[in-house]
Amino acid sequence: MLKIDGIVTFVTVAEAGSISEAARRLRLSKSVVSERLSEMEKALGATLLHRTTRKLTLTEDGAAFLQRATRIAQEVREAAADLAERRGTLMGPLRIAAPVTFGRMHLGPALYPFLAEHPEIELTLDLDDRRVDAASDGYDAIIRHGLIADSRLVAWKLARSRRLLVASPDYLGRHGTPASLADLEDHRGIFYTNRGVADWRFQGPDGAVAIRGKLALGVNNGDVLHDAAIAGLGIALLPAFIAGPSVREGRLVEIDVGYRPEPEFIFLAHPEGRNPSAKLRAIADHLKKAFGDPPYWELEQFQ
Repeated sequence: MLKIDGIVTFVTVAEAGSISEAARRLRLSKSVVSERLSEMEKALGATLLHRTTRKLTLTEDGAAFLQRATRIAQEVREAAADLAERRGTLMGPLRIAAPVTFGRMHLGPALYPFLAEHPEIELTLDLDDRRVDAASDGYDAIIRHGLIADSRLVAWKLARSRRLLVASPDYLGRHGTPASLADLEDHRGIFYTNRGVADWRFQGPDGAVAIRGKLALGVNNGDVLHDAAIAGLGIALLPAFIAGPSVREGRLVEIDVGYRPEPEFIFLAHPEGRNPSAKLRAIADHLKKAFGDPPYWELEQFQ
């Protein structure tokens, strides 16, 4: 007889790609995960996974079974969430990925009171600046800054995000302050490499305008991007939620070139086709209220 915990374990192993990672996500020992997989294969009379010392791969039977097993596991999770909601309780595991700098500065502080209010939610928050695949990497949702390009995701807007073109007083003293988009082309830029293109994008009367400066530094982390701008390496286009405090303190200067940077947003997105749980909806509602409209980090810039 197939057991629900065995099906959930198999799906988690397939998504994680290893028994060790699946055990971490399930909060079980590796031996328990291996035992459940063996029981599943014995009950089905089929080998679901090829095991080597380096990796796990699905067999043909395993790939066929995974499609339905995934739906079963999701239905079980949703059923448990529905029952909990009926009792007025938000509970169970939830896995979310978010950018490092936003997570440290704003997401974490916004989540702490929510988690204290709902102690039965088991949230795993992975802070990672790479563009994770929400579905295949096993996330219930991802939080991102910018635009959601993945058509397999359903995005909920949490807050708007204004970006600031900034540089240190030292850099501007040495190289001059650009007053137009054309001036920017002669300046050194610090760019966020996860966007894929080293340019600054602005709102023009006829649409988006992209200006490419000279690359001083490309980096995939907001904290380092901010610190490099303060160190005087070049000009950076930073979200107000990162640069605001340094602009107020005078460590960075906002530059006006006559055009505003393209507006962006903070999104929470979940894989298409999945019915989002009550606790995920509750977190999204809480974050919208915590961030505000306009978000508090934009109001603070002018205080």
